[in-house]
Order: sequence, then structure tokens, then C-alpha cells
Amino acid sequence: MKHILTSLFAGAAVLFAAQNEIQAATVTVFAAASLTDSLKQIAADYEKSSGDKIVFNFAASGTLARQIEAGAPADIFFAADEARADALEKKGLLVNDTRQSLLGNTLVIVTTPDTDAIHSPAELTNAAIQHLALGDEKVVPAGTYAKAYLEKIGVWPAVESKVVPCESVRAVLAAVESGNVDAGIVYKTDAAISKKVKVAFEVPAADGPKISYPLALIKDSPQPEAAKKFIAYLDSEPASAVFKQSGFIVLSSRPAK
Repeated sequence: MKHILTSLFAGAAVLFAAQNEIQAATVTVFAAASLTDSLKQIAADYEKSSGDKIVFNFAASGTLARQIEAGAPADIFFAADEARADALEKKGLLVNDTRQSLLGNTLVIVTTPDTDAIHSPAELTNAAIQHLALGDEKVVPAGTYAKAYLEKIGVWPAVESKVVPCESVRAVLAAVESGNVDAGIVYKTDAAISKKVKVAFEVPAADGPKISYPLALIKDSPQPEAAKKFIAYLDSEPASAVFKQSGFIVLSSRPAK
């Protein structure tokens, strides 16, 4: 009898584990490179409570948009600018009523810690700054924002020939960290994760371009219900706390208490 009960309990445990495995979903998120650290932390907490698996594809928002257009399997698009989300929405590739602008950010000019050549954006025109790393404006929102700001303050014509285009904002950060360029423009949140750069100048939010991170469910999502749950979690208080700690401006859609 004891042997029979043991077998029954073992069988029930296997069945329970199998049911949990079936119920668990893998959600694929295509997210801007600047979100890497915060999203990984948020996903680790979410996986523990939900049982679902969150898989990321981090890259420049323009690169991700092209992959989605080409039919890459994904559940969520989390971009660093509205233009890329607008383009996908116009092509019917996003679920409109799931879209929200979740985060904001600001730009900073970074250099290596031993560089003392910049104290203002105008000094990017100095001869001491021979190479300026920016995200490739065709695919990297941070590069688009940076160019718009430099044009606004009137220094773009003088620095355009110095620009070294990079494939993502994290590539800009790496170029500065390595000393391969004299300066770069990244998000404040990117500069905060590096001990190999210093912030030479922070662009005031009122002076810089409006930086917005839209989030939406992809129309052909393989896991739409699980993806919606993760989208809701990204707008929760625990997730917001992580984003704020990373330096993002949280634009929550949750009603105030």
C-alpha cells in the first residue's frame, strides 16, 4: 500500500509540474539598447512571480523595427522614440490600444575621466575634440535626438565632420570608454552605468528634444495574453521603482492614489 501511495504522489507531482510547464509562456521583447540593464532586472523579478520566461532582443530601435517588419517573431516592441512605433503602427503591426509612452530620458555629453576639454556643448567645436561618437541617426534614436539638439543650438555644421556613427547608444558609450573618440552623446541612464566615463554636460530636459519610450503589443504576437500581462507589469510600481533608480523619467499611465 505504501508503495502504491508513493507512486501516486510521484505521479501527481510529475503531472503538476507538467501542467505548470504547459501554462508557462515565453514572452519575447524587442527593446531599445538603453533599456538593457533595467529590463533585465525587472524581468528577473517578474519571472519569479509569474512563472513566465522573458526573452530580450536588445538593439537600436530602428534595427528592431526593421526586424519586426521582416516578420521576426516577437511579442512586445519597446522603443526609444515615437517615430519607430508610429511607422510600425501605420503598417498595422502594433495593437493600437496597448500602446503607451512609458518613459522619458535626457541627453548627456560624456568623455573619458581624464579629459577636461568640454564644459559646454559649444566646446564640441574645439580642435581638441576630433572625434564625436553619436548613434547612427538612421536607426538609433539617441543619435536622432543628439543631432536635433546640436542643430538647435547651432553647432551641428561645425561638428558634423567629426561624427563617428555607431550602431547603438551602448556602442557610443563603449567608444568613449575605450578612448577611441574624444566625446559622445548618450542618455543619462547609459552614463550612469559606466565607471569609465564622466558626464561633461547634461542637457536640461527643457532645452533638449522630448525623449519618449513607447511600448506596445505586436499584432502577430505568439503569446499575446502573456505579453499583455508583462506590459501591465512594466507599468507597475515595482517596475517603475527600477526605472527611476536607473535614471529614467517614468510617465506612468496608472491613476494617482
